[in-house]
Amino acid sequence: MSMKRVQRAKSGLAVLLSGSILLPSVGLAASSSAAESYKTATPIKHVVVIFQENRSFDHYFATYPKAANVSGEPAFTALAGTPYVNNLANANLITNNPNSSSANGSGAALPFRIDRTQANTADQNHSYTPEQQAYDAGKMDLFPKYTGSGTYGSSGAFGTKGQVLGYFDGNTVTALWNYAQHYAMSDNNWTDTFGPSTPGALEVVAGQTNGLQSIAGNKLGSAYINDGQGGYTLINDEDPAYDSCSTSSQVLINAKNIGDLLNEKGISWGGFMGGFDLTLTNANNTTGCSRSTYSDTVGTRTDYIPHHAWFQYFASTSNPTHARPNSTASIGFSTIPGTVTPEPANHQYDTEDFYAAVKAGNFPAVSYIKMQAYQDGHPGNSDPLDEQNGIVTLVNFIQSQPEWASTAIIIDYDDSDGWYDHAFQKPLWGSFDGTADQLNGAGVCGTAGSAPKGVAGKPVNGRCGPGTRIPLIVISPYARKNFVSHRLTSQASVVRFIEDNWLSGKRLGGGSFDAAAGQINPMFDFTQTPNTTPLILDPDTGTVQ
Repeated sequence: MSMKRVQRAKSGLAVLLSGSILLPSVGLAASSSAAESYKTATPIKHVVVIFQENRSFDHYFATYPKAANVSGEPAFTALAGTPYVNNLANANLITNNPNSSSANGSGAALPFRIDRTQANTADQNHSYTPEQQAYDAGKMDLFPKYTGSGTYGSSGAFGTKGQVLGYFDGNTVTALWNYAQHYAMSDNNWTDTFGPSTPGALEVVAGQTNGLQSIAGNKLGSAYINDGQGGYTLINDEDPAYDSCSTSSQVLINAKNIGDLLNEKGISWGGFMGGFDLTLTNANNTTGCSRSTYSDTVGTRTDYIPHHAWFQYFASTSNPTHARPNSTASIGFSTIPGTVTPEPANHQYDTEDFYAAVKAGNFPAVSYIKMQAYQDGHPGNSDPLDEQNGIVTLVNFIQSQPEWASTAIIIDYDDSDGWYDHAFQKPLWGSFDGTADQLNGAGVCGTAGSAPKGVAGKPVNGRCGPGTRIPLIVISPYARKNFVSHRLTSQASVVRFIEDNWLSGKRLGGGSFDAAAGQINPMFDFTQTPNTTPLILDPDTGTVQ
């Protein structure tokens, strides 16, 4: 058994010994049937959103479905009839690329394959303004100059800012390629705005980054801009206000999120985050906000990252003290089952609670999953191999449950990390801040008159997008097999799917992108006989078992 597997086994044992995983209580039977009984527009009764970190589409799918198949690496062979994908290989941009020009200085490079031994990459610059500058009005030619970062001491482009041109193939991100082969993938999915993790986390639950409120004494720096209407828009990372683990300047968002709408209808839901349970003690004896996990690839990393915690930014859905749920039976609900007593966790839990609830027969209708940091995909904290292990372990688990027959798993990302992607979507929503916006020149992102409305119903700055192209995969018995959607979608499309399926199409309002977001429904075929046969993959290699 490898050191990594030993560590994971010990971690699981520590969880069990801690006593923090709750046992079922009276009322479980009612909870178990709740999600199946809700009226839905499709056969989907459970959606699980696995929200990963910091990868562009080309960074993971540049040569899909063709892998190099280097000796010693997990092999990948595409199914016959794999459809066309808009990627670097098909655009003939691997051997002839504008980022190799002298404008990028010593970082000038051509796209290149990164192998499994280089899985621990540098974290690229993925802030709101540098991403716009790298896109250079759609020329897509200044990535090394503005977003690139190299790994010190490495040879070739990997050791320079040219690393930003690197991509993985099916010999490393093997599981994602296999999921794309057997289910549905999009090659036209985007972040709703330019920028890093926190804006993406807000978009996938609220379609909104306007309405920022800073708590007293904060100095936000470059995290926000004046929206032009007397308010503020979040454009970079900040911790959620009052979270026990928040350490930097802290903010709230004065807007509705999908949890508010689900609560209004009494639909069970939860946000499940690795490291959220502060009562657990990990195998390395870390606990509280300092819980951490060791990885052979990236070393020891803290499990919980506050600025990734979607629902913690909203007063209505936050659990600032990380209070534990009353019981496994109450996970997903606003009140303790059988009572009118508010459920103390307020829909915010640890990922371990998701496993415990589902095992106990209490599978929420809507679940948002954030892996512990070493498995969330974010360079610097994570890597594609640990990310793969986390995703596959979770998907294998879900596919082994009876509820799999009515489940959709959506794998989406918060941002591109600044990694190179050749695709450009002309902004549908403009922004015109004199400093932050640079896509089409100083103070300009998009076209005049295209600024979207904010929470107060007036056009605001700071929401220029769509921003960067990111992966999107749908895994479900109803997903179209080996299908590639070319329809324009974004992070807010996830919100729209939930609204359309459970809430009769009710929208969040207040300038949320949900109303304008493209539908992911074409990635499903709800007329077909559902394919409930599990696709079990090896968590370490990503290959089909």
